[in-house]
Amino acid sequence: MIMGDTCTRACAFCNVKTGMPGALDTSEPEHVAEATFKLGLAHVVVTSVDRDDLGDGGAEHFAQTIRAIRARCATTTIEILTPDFLRKEGALEMVVAAKPDVFNHNLETVPSRYLSVRPGARYFHSIRLLQRVKEIDPTIFTKSGIMVGLGEERHEVLQVMDDLRSAEVDFLTIGQYLQPTRKHHAVMRYVTPDEFAGYEKVAYTKGFLMVSASPLTRSSHHAGEDFARLQAARAAQAR
Repeated sequence: MIMGDTCTRACAFCNVKTGMPGALDTSEPEHVAEATFKLGLAHVVVTSVDRDDLGDGGAEHFAQTIRAIRARCATTTIEILTPDFLRKEGALEMVVAAKPDVFNHNLETVPSRYLSVRPGARYFHSIRLLQRVKEIDPTIFTKSGIMVGLGEERHEVLQVMDDLRSAEVDFLTIGQYLQPTRKHHAVMRYVTPDEFAGYEKVAYTKGFLMVSASPLTRSSHHAGEDFARLQAARAAQAR
């Protein structure tokens, strides 16, 4: 996770500290690249807090980190999990120009739950962000995920799938929401394994290249193996 440990937003599901972050560490991109090299990582996931305090939302810092990893670890594949860069003109384009292999931005929940779960974000802005990535560079894999158990209805989850496919998103993750502390959003329901299996089946019929749906699915878990499967799925589709 880059750009500090303090987020400018206060999402009801997230246990990251909220407040006014400090200045960016300009040496961080190089430090991340060095750590990637020393650990011998074949695939790395770079994420961050929201930085609404910055003019570009931290987009250039993401781009610098991608470029630093590429320079130090030429064969490492790079997945980024970004904020929404809301009201940050040109920020997305800056990140995409650095050419990550996977661009992940999580919707987190269905539109009807945004005011209570993700109040600082806008659902259709996030959909448009993912769509714009594909418009700029169709070779980049796009990915998004939601949590269930937050009070959503099944038909709303299916609509999210349709919205993501309309944005040509390749990879969908669906996992069970778990409450970090008592002051966070309550778990409204534990979704059964059979329901997760049903979501996965429906998502594949809607055209996703890859789907991971289970109680323990998390957006960056097994990311390296998932990237290899994504590449294989795209190659199979092209044949």
